[in-house]
Amino acid sequence: MIIIRKFLSLPGLIFIFISILIISLLLNNFVNHTFEIRDLKFIGQAILPTDYSFQNTQLGGLSGITYDDKNRLYYSISDDRSQKSPARFYTLKIDLSKGRLESNDVEPVAVTTLLDKNGKSFAPGSIDPEAIALANENTLFISSEGNAKKIINPFIKKFYLNSGKEINQLSIPDKFLPTQKSQTGIRNNLAFESLTITPDRKYLFTATENALIQDGSEAKPKVGSLCRILRYSLSTQELEKEFIYPTEAVNPLFNISNRYASGLTDLLALDNKGKFLSIERTFTGLGFYIALFEVSTESADDIHGVDSLLNNNHQNFKPVRKKMLFDLRKLDVTLDNIEGLTLGPKLPDGQQSLILVSDNNFNSLQRTQVLAFKFKVDSPLMQFLRRFIPDSSR
Repeated sequence: MIIIRKFLSLPGLIFIFISILIISLLLNNFVNHTFEIRDLKFIGQAILPTDYSFQNTQLGGLSGITYDDKNRLYYSISDDRSQKSPARFYTLKIDLSKGRLESNDVEPVAVTTLLDKNGKSFAPGSIDPEAIALANENTLFISSEGNAKKIINPFIKKFYLNSGKEINQLSIPDKFLPTQKSQTGIRNNLAFESLTITPDRKYLFTATENALIQDGSEAKPKVGSLCRILRYSLSTQELEKEFIYPTEAVNPLFNISNRYASGLTDLLALDNKGKFLSIERTFTGLGFYIALFEVSTESADDIHGVDSLLNNNHQNFKPVRKKMLFDLRKLDVTLDNIEGLTLGPKLPDGQQSLILVSDNNFNSLQRTQVLAFKFKVDSPLMQFLRRFIPDSSR
């Protein structure tokens, strides 16, 4: 009783208040800067054949995917350049209620044609849609890589979810635009392959799949490429920051076809402080190298004002931090051209689901592949305490 009275005295209450304040500040600072993924596990796949037909369209080319938590639906963009059917995105149901993904658990339920501001579908070859991100319950963003060979600019446009009609577009600086002499700008088919929006809906991120011409080399065997991550403010619709993202230097065991292609194919914002998942995909001529990375822009230098990394030594700028999370070649499945990823719902065991999707290039030798994973995210308190707990796995 004496001890209780001691702590309930004014000095005791002040001590308790200050202690709680300090712990709260420490936890708040830690939580605001940390999103730790633990125990990533593969929970199955589903395959759709290349000749899969849905509502008079060939379902394929799924290059990006986004999840609508309210309606428990997924929206996936096809990278058909309005050549097989008008540019479009699909609405999918993916059943994870059993805590795993099986062959019949992916079901297309709708297809939505993209319309320009005049309400017309995009002309063949005028668009190369690659990424998709849900903005709110009524709108979404879609990016197009354009066509550098034909001097067709890339874009990031906002569309109505239900009608597919264009609302507006974000401004893209000249340094990203293709030019007649191919001295600056995006490389053909290596532009805005990714889109993601932070959980607080304040920022949209995209990235080039490879370096701009004036920034350095495209990816080659044993040579990575310096991509740019772009951060847009959704309140002002303006580009605010850019960061260097170096892709991995992949050394293919064989490259018998000389059709090497490698790059950053998607980003997924995990929090509001610059933590992401990324996919890097490499076609080596004899199969695919696919890897997931944890990425942080928090300590990276802003290169928004730098038009050329070749003219300004890129080593003077700190790139994003990267850590490999998982090499998908370790899976006991044949990998296809994985390009898109999104978080899904919480699973019955409380863990977070993650969905990856492949672009089959409308190639009869490829498939539309959907992969499902789950992972744990520690509570804020556990994240804080884990700093002081030795890692027994090391």
